[in-house]
Amino acid sequence: MARPRTHDEALRVRLLDRAGELLSTEGAKALSLRKLASDAGTSTSAVYSLFGSKPDLVNALYAEGFRRFGERMRAVAMTDDPVEDFVRLGLAYRESAMADPHLYSIMFTKSVPGFEPSADAVAHSRRTMAPLTEIVERAIGSGRFADVDPGTIVISAWGIVHGLVSLELGGNLPPHLDVAASYEAALRAHAKGWLR
Repeated sequence: MARPRTHDEALRVRLLDRAGELLSTEGAKALSLRKLASDAGTSTSAVYSLFGSKPDLVNALYAEGFRRFGERMRAVAMTDDPVEDFVRLGLAYRESAMADPHLYSIMFTKSVPGFEPSADAVAHSRRTMAPLTEIVERAIGSGRFADVDPGTIVISAWGIVHGLVSLELGGNLPPHLDVAASYEAALRAHAKGWLR
């Protein structure tokens, strides 16, 4: 009879979530494999078995953040209106960041000094932006958006959503602000600026 596998996907995800929480709340120095294992109710051998080393754990954390982000981006159903899809994709970006704020910093900042994601992880992270590029190309091709380089629209959209989400996650927005409404209004104004 085969021995049951004790280091399963549920433990892997629990360790990644806890590692992200440690990084986002206490900083890179707090991320020790011993502390992580203790916090997750497992052994350091389980951490080594699942990830290998601390750099491998951080790489897995980076990849997991983009895996979840990519799933949410791909879950936005496309319609016949690429401009509305453009806005809805921006809303999905914020939803993803709010669902996994503990992963956002490892994805988009240098929260772990010296960390360089693997080439595979970087390639995967770049593919998560494919839905945005596709929508922008559809909007240009259908004559809805101005005939400009799609990359210009993509990077400006990313800059706006990333900036607003980073301000929100950092607690840097005015306390009286209706963040969700303001965020959507900014997305719609940005989309309107690219209309032909």
